[in-house]
Amino acid sequence: MLTLTQELYDKIVAHARQDHPDEACGVVAGPVGTDRPERYIPMLNAARSPTFYEFDSGDLLKLYREMDDRDEEPVIVYHSHTATEAYPSRTDVTYANEPAAHYVLVSTADTDGAGEFQFRSYRIVDGVITEEEVRVVAAY
Repeated sequence: MLTLTQELYDKIVAHARQDHPDEACGVVAGPVGTDRPERYIPMLNAARSPTFYEFDSGDLLKLYREMDDRDEEPVIVYHSHTATEAYPSRTDVTYANEPAAHYVLVSTADTDGAGEFQFRSYRIVDGVITEEEVRVVAAY
């Protein structure tokens, strides 16, 4: 299960809405080994595409060095889908290289009649996608 604060949830959703119609992407880092998302890091979609996201390689290298210096790891890796449901694509699975991370997808399209967006989380390990419950809390 992914547990995150309302503040982090709101920031991820706001980023997805702000970058629409392009896909938004980013990371929420947390202390190594805690599985607690704390530091919100919106990233630039270097692809600037409504159907694909790509972290800028220089920005990503800088982020990983910064997380190393702070004893952090990526707890959440997120991106948005602008025209499809919040479910990992084959490309998303291919790029999922953090087995301990929660992969959050936010859809900015009403694909299920449940509203203008979906917020879902997955574990992706060795190509296997497992959806997990999302719990939003006021604070840790």
